[in-house]
Amino acid sequence: MEMLGYFLQALTPLNFALAVAGVVLGTVIGALPGLSATMAVAVLVPFTFGMDPASGLIALGAIYTGAIYGGAFAAILVNTPGTPSSIATTFDGFPMARRGDGNLAVTLATLASVTGGVVGGLFLLLVSPPLATVALAFGPPEYFWLAVFGLTLISALSVGNMLKGLIGACFGLFLAMMGVAVVGGDTRFTLGSHLLLGGVDVIAALIGLYCIPVIIDLVATPDPHLKVSPQGGGFRLAEALRLCWRGKWNLMRSSVVGTVVGILPGAGGSIASLVAYSEARRSSRHPQEFGKGAPDGVLATESANNATVGGGFIPTLVLGIPGTPPDAVILGALLVQGIRTGPTLFTAQGPIVYTFIFGLLIATVLMLPTGLLLGRYAYKSIIAIPKAVLVPTVAMLTVVGSYAVHNNSDDVIVMFVLGVVGWVLNRFGFAPSPIVLGLILGPIAEQGFVQSWLIGNAQGNLAGMFFGRPISLAIVALSVLTLFYPILAELWRSRTARRLEARDAK
Repeated sequence: MEMLGYFLQALTPLNFALAVAGVVLGTVIGALPGLSATMAVAVLVPFTFGMDPASGLIALGAIYTGAIYGGAFAAILVNTPGTPSSIATTFDGFPMARRGDGNLAVTLATLASVTGGVVGGLFLLLVSPPLATVALAFGPPEYFWLAVFGLTLISALSVGNMLKGLIGACFGLFLAMMGVAVVGGDTRFTLGSHLLLGGVDVIAALIGLYCIPVIIDLVATPDPHLKVSPQGGGFRLAEALRLCWRGKWNLMRSSVVGTVVGILPGAGGSIASLVAYSEARRSSRHPQEFGKGAPDGVLATESANNATVGGGFIPTLVLGIPGTPPDAVILGALLVQGIRTGPTLFTAQGPIVYTFIFGLLIATVLMLPTGLLLGRYAYKSIIAIPKAVLVPTVAMLTVVGSYAVHNNSDDVIVMFVLGVVGWVLNRFGFAPSPIVLGLILGPIAEQGFVQSWLIGNAQGNLAGMFFGRPISLAIVALSVLTLFYPILAELWRSRTARRLEARDAK
């Protein structure tokens, strides 16, 4: 009965309206190339601070899931990913549009997005409480090693360059150490400036690292707006449903893959969609059709990247470790509202959490009607906005968003400086995601390390505190495997290739 009450609370007129508005707004933002789901959530976070926590979270979750879905429109119609999660959608979505099946591809993307989102949301609803119970066994050393695991994972997965990912993560850790120490109260790396005494604000840093580079690129790019040829034939819903039923196992497998990848800290929808696409192609009876307009390719990528929404919230809510970059933004919003994530969240803040989860599921289902109504028109409407209007509007939102968190102009300066730094680092191949994860996980790692050191030193068993607990050892093993897996995999591929060459030579 409690669950029914939470579901009905999520269906109140206000929460339902926020879910609808969030999905529509997220879809519109996601359809514009270059504006990511992270940017959509980061800019709009401050506007939810005056709301009830559950309502604010529903609004942010709806914007998030809508933006991930909306990125498919640009990917399909003009071969430009609206969000990074939609990169793999271009592989088969654009060839379908080029041969006249763009409307079918959009409908397939809508159905796949709803399926993946519902699967991810159900995992969040059913798996999170058991994980919360397990997490009660976590102490300071476990949280320290968990933070290290999150950092090694995102570094290993960052754009194929582990070294740059590690450097980015270390830069994020450096930003996290600015200001007053989490334990001890020491002042560090402030350069004598009062601006840095409070440290680097998470929301201001996120807006700067993700939004400012987009604004600079919009100004610097002289390309004219793209035109989309009108597609005939309606939604082709019946045909899309038949294709979905034929590829039902692909849909479910990709949704589970997306959920699992979403649980991994920092992985995100772009990695999930690529993994799901690769698996769909590997298991297909007609792999040669992939890349040439295969409907199964669209189904795999869109179900996977939307499943990461629910999957990413699992480590965010249970362990306080963001599963994806937008989760990091929402985690910051939770902390600002005084909601502490962790094992006790589902008991101490149960009504808020479960209302939010049901609201996220409702928003996901709402993507079906809103997507079919907006799908073919959202992109054409947004692409018609002149840059002279778009750029100042986005710039104003970044300033307002970073200032509104603490009503502090210093946060605007931090946001702008980090934005320029992030843009420069992007030019050299350093993605913002490792930096963001380092900034978020830095305080967790520092607090866990210092507390473990103090306890272990007091007990005279420092090594046992860090390496003598079963959960800690398991996390250390995972961290080492994650860090060295790319190197080991490359060595294995090279060795296999040499064996094949030697065999062919004989």
